[in-house]
Amino acid sequence: MKAVYYDSFKGPILLKSVPYPQLNNDGVILKVMASGLCRSDWHGWMGHDPDITLPHVPGHELAGIVKAIGSNVKTFKKGDRVTLPFVCGCGNCRECQSGNQQVCDHQFQPGFTHWGAFAEFVAIDYADINLVKLPENIEFETAASLGCRFITSFRAIVNQGQVTGGQWVAVHGCGGVGLSAIMISKALGAKVIGIDISDDKLNLAKNIGADFTLNASVVKDIPKSVMAFSDGGVHVSIDALGSKITCQNSVLNLRKRGKHIQIGLLAGNQANPKIPMDKVIANELEIIGSHGMQAHAYPQMLQMIESGKLHPQKLIQKTISLNETPAELMAMNDFQSLGITVINQF
Repeated sequence: MKAVYYDSFKGPILLKSVPYPQLNNDGVILKVMASGLCRSDWHGWMGHDPDITLPHVPGHELAGIVKAIGSNVKTFKKGDRVTLPFVCGCGNCRECQSGNQQVCDHQFQPGFTHWGAFAEFVAIDYADINLVKLPENIEFETAASLGCRFITSFRAIVNQGQVTGGQWVAVHGCGGVGLSAIMISKALGAKVIGIDISDDKLNLAKNIGADFTLNASVVKDIPKSVMAFSDGGVHVSIDALGSKITCQNSVLNLRKRGKHIQIGLLAGNQANPKIPMDKVIANELEIIGSHGMQAHAYPQMLQMIESGKLHPQKLIQKTISLNETPAELMAMNDFQSLGITVINQF
């Protein structure tokens, strides 16, 4: 089968023929119908993820059709249209038993711990607890756009942040994660401030619901400006990019008893930002991580999509072929793209 492949970090990324994936008893083989291109894939290629073993096939945001089923799989059948979260649980550890597969002790991550979905076919383990049946009226491209950025933002806003109508939310970074967070916050009735260094991204943020936007390359003091807009600070603030600056600004623009939620990956030399713990203590702030979303939590999100309350398809900037993917992946750190890129030609 064809797949996007690399055998050294920061080295050449190739489209080549690789072996068909192996079917495990508790798993399935999916024919990939759509796969999102995410900056996390770029982090993997750069060598920032310790779970990747070379050689490697990336790709963790996917939707497809079940083509083969392991002998132990009971919930799914050949021909099912499915998607899945990028963090898959084992089903047996204490975290999975508590319903928190997103932090499974033995998690399976296509595109990181195993070969991923920048390929014609992909193997998915622990299928019964990780696959999500896809409603017929949700397209594969839309489902693939959910797989990492949208579901992570959904859980961050809905479950971790517990955002409600009338609250203020700041979103630092208006890439795929940030735009998703803005859309979801607005659907819940929040007032949202989008922050980025690109006017194009800020314009898109406005188009999907941001009440105010700030260009961090122009505004000298982002926390001060956010606090001015929000009458003393936001209730929930998201670092959707993952840098020392955005993390610090996100904490500093909170009102008392506010919540900072870290979604963006802090990798390489950005891994250890300075957190103003004096303010965390004095203002009883909460510092919360958010890492994906469990398969069993998808129904609420899918219902909001089907009802028209959420429109993740609006975040898809362009679709590309598998052949175009190597060049697109290597350019991910240029921050030039708007919204989400989805591979749908294999």
